[in-house]
Amino acid sequence: MWSLRRLFLALGLRTMSMDLVDVEERPFVPTEYVVRLARTPWERAGYYALRREVFCEEQRVFSGDDRDVVDEIAIPIVAACCMAGMPDRVVGAVRIHEPEPGVWRGSRLAVHEDHRRLGRIGAELIRMAVSTAHGLGASQFLAQVQEQNVLFFRRLHWKSLGEVTLHGLPHHDMEADLSRYPAHEQDQTWLLRPQPRTRQVA
Repeated sequence: MWSLRRLFLALGLRTMSMDLVDVEERPFVPTEYVVRLARTPWERAGYYALRREVFCEEQRVFSGDDRDVVDEIAIPIVAACCMAGMPDRVVGAVRIHEPEPGVWRGSRLAVHEDHRRLGRIGAELIRMAVSTAHGLGASQFLAQVQEQNVLFFRRLHWKSLGEVTLHGLPHHDMEADLSRYPAHEQDQTWLLRPQPRTRQVA
């Protein structure tokens, strides 16, 4: 790319060369995401791959793999970015399970690093998780939330039940306000369209 930049500068086409460099370096932003229960083998594979990337490679909470016995009974939920209107790649994940009648838990919430600027992905995964559990008869929905994410959850109508240590890291036991999460069926698919950021003019 640097040779191309020098060529444009030599020809006096500075603006064009700068534009091309900016285009190449600018991250791809999908026009649509879908949020739903994982339905296909590739969605499930992407769900586990993203969890490994976030919890094993990035955060180093686990070594090698983060799967556990909960995965045998959990319902996986994904957010996938779309290409040409079709789901193409899993970039968000969460799971829910019912450890005791009426009590549901969410865990393994993860969003790919390249897509975290769109803060709504995590929020929509949480909304899908709680609303799905509510539709399955949940009377209580709980999660153990990393300390740096507690404020985010509080903004989504969760409350802290106390501090705990999990995998050597500070967490909060938190509970969702079910009245803020209407129950729905398991076949729901939500479409999420990123909104362009507006520039502040001085």
